[in-house]
Amino acid sequence: MKSIRLPIALQQAVMRTLREKLQQANQRLARNYPEPNLIYQQRGTAAGTAWLASWEIRLNPVLLLENQQAFIEEVVPHELAHLLVWRHFGRVAPHGKEWKWMMETILEVPARRTHSFAVASVRGKSFPYRCRCQQHQLTVRRHNRVVRGETEYRCVQCGDRLVAGDYAPPGN
Repeated sequence: MKSIRLPIALQQAVMRTLREKLQQANQRLARNYPEPNLIYQQRGTAAGTAWLASWEIRLNPVLLLENQQAFIEEVVPHELAHLLVWRHFGRVAPHGKEWKWMMETILEVPARRTHSFAVASVRGKSFPYRCRCQQHQLTVRRHNRVVRGETEYRCVQCGDRLVAGDYAPPGN
């Protein structure tokens, strides 16, 4: 994978927000949690992920470049909250009441579970599959599992097994 070159000013803005929110949390929680590592290698449609055991945050450089301010204001605190919740409460639901409390009360950021960024630029190739009622798009990973005979997928609407190819409505 070719790495994306992020402008230094953008990386500095990410780090500034991370440090501000971490300092705010440390003061309000009366703790001294360390600064997590930031890695700009998140792929796919996820904006970021928190890696609890290694105390790091992985950010999607493409989505960061495309949604700079909103990304910094939403995604950075979101992933930091996951790390803080894990250290403060232990193993709990990823977007449960503890995470919501950390986001809204401690970090003062609206608690949204998912981002609303456009993802066309980061969405991978998909493969057409059909059932009796509609067209489906399977990811490369799911398509390969079907091809290797490891699994089959069914339509949640009609229950048919999905087969490769384009959907043709009845009577066509």
